[in-house]
Amino acid sequence: MLDIATKNWVEISKSALVANVEAIKRPLKPGVNFMAVVKSNAYGHGIAPTVRAIGKKVDWFGVDSVIEAEEVKKFAGQKQPNILILGHTPSTAHHRVIQPGFRQVVYDRPTILSLAKLAKPKRPAKIHLKIETGTSRQGMLIDDLSSFLRWIKQKKSIQLEGLYTHFANIEDTSDPIYALKQLKRFKTAVAITESLIGRPKILHTACSAAALLYPETQFDLVRVGISLYGMWPSELTQENVKLVGNRVILKPALTWKTRIVQIKNIARGTPISYGLTEKVSRNSKIAVLPIGYWDGFDRGWSSIASVLVHGKRAKVLGRVCMNMCIVDVTDIRSAQPGDEVVLLGQQGKENIRAEELAAKIGTINYEVVTRINPLLPRIIVE
Repeated sequence: MLDIATKNWVEISKSALVANVEAIKRPLKPGVNFMAVVKSNAYGHGIAPTVRAIGKKVDWFGVDSVIEAEEVKKFAGQKQPNILILGHTPSTAHHRVIQPGFRQVVYDRPTILSLAKLAKPKRPAKIHLKIETGTSRQGMLIDDLSSFLRWIKQKKSIQLEGLYTHFANIEDTSDPIYALKQLKRFKTAVAITESLIGRPKILHTACSAAALLYPETQFDLVRVGISLYGMWPSELTQENVKLVGNRVILKPALTWKTRIVQIKNIARGTPISYGLTEKVSRNSKIAVLPIGYWDGFDRGWSSIASVLVHGKRAKVLGRVCMNMCIVDVTDIRSAQPGDEVVLLGQQGKENIRAEELAAKIGTINYEVVTRINPLLPRIIVE
């Protein structure tokens, strides 16, 4: 339930999240586990509502930090959920990884040494070794793998549970050549690992796009992020999925809302907001909204974005401020203070998608939703 003082909030559809999990699972090969990636506050959707909604329908959770892992554990509805920390954990917090049994991504010796000191052979630290195959981010080079594996084999309090990599160019292209090169490099790493210490329990490479487009990338586990929330990694991914015959329908789970706090009539030619960057071209009725760039409503949407009032589009006028913005409701005669406004999502027959807002400021849907201020309340709706 919302606090009576709440001005802006985000609603998360439980039914949409569940439907997305089921839709993505459908084309997976039998036995492939499903990881819900809930890092970055569940892509802006809120870890608590997301995990509560799908906690019993997925096999794994992926997070960026031990702090996120602790939050997932709190809401998962499972006694001991499988949680993989995909990002860096400072050595000073490694005890918080080991004690609850979280899995940690590793790619260097100092991390192993720190975890090994804190873990015990009877309760080893479970790690997933990330292999650098072509993204040039965190990960171990294949040239260093053999010596690393011989060294790690001596650490009795370390269990190499997983081996994985991440694709650099699989969402924004129809050409799989680079991804297949990465896949080949990963298979080389798997062969090296098998020859020296045996096959790890879990191999994983597939993000949302890979899982839906290339079955050969699924291995034992797929890591589903953006698609879990009802958004496509890119329009090209959506087109390619249709071309390969996967009938996957995704349902956006997030609706971002505020309310009108003031309405007034202003004369033609009156400037609006800071910098006098826009003047109304007619006698106008304007609405003040208590939402701004602090909340995540980007300043770049000044004068070009729209919101939904009574199921109709109302253009943003002038500059978006830190905690306020102004919209044109001249043609929405019934608009009144207190009326609900949709910033992102559907109202009536109209719909403002994250992709639309992203295109207006030259970014991607990921950034639009993850930048919604995490302090805004997220509530589950059916």
